[in-house]
Amino acid sequence: MGDRSWAPRRGLVGLAWVLFTGAAAWFVTLLVGGGDPAGRLLAGVAAAALGFMALHGTIVRPRLAVHGHGLEIRGLTGTRAVDWTAVQRVRVYRTRRFGRETSQLEIDMLVGGDERLAVFGRLDLDADPEDVAEILLPYVPTRSA
Repeated sequence: MGDRSWAPRRGLVGLAWVLFTGAAAWFVTLLVGGGDPAGRLLAGVAAAALGFMALHGTIVRPRLAVHGHGLEIRGLTGTRAVDWTAVQRVRVYRTRRFGRETSQLEIDMLVGGDERLAVFGRLDLDADPEDVAEILLPYVPTRSA
């Protein structure tokens, strides 16, 4: 099995940057043009939220990477490398939201004596979490009861 990686869809991250630019322009227009305070607040919050989402999607590429020696999980604060021996469990959690069934990939790890949980959805991986779990499971060491 070769190395694999998953990341947010480039088009979605690009759309977030475009929407951030529009929201920032809207905010500046309201600020300079003397718009009402509620409108400025709404535009500012929208611009900040879209900017954060766009920046997050850009920085965390790839979000999850699989190598022969272990996993790499990238977040806003950096990349965490985890050996396969530290991976306790990989599972897919399914739930119903708004009438749709959604699934999330959960990876339980033991890092430096502390338990860690990494959760990934379809937007994080640009893939079905069940498909990613099938790729990860052969790497996870079996534990005796």
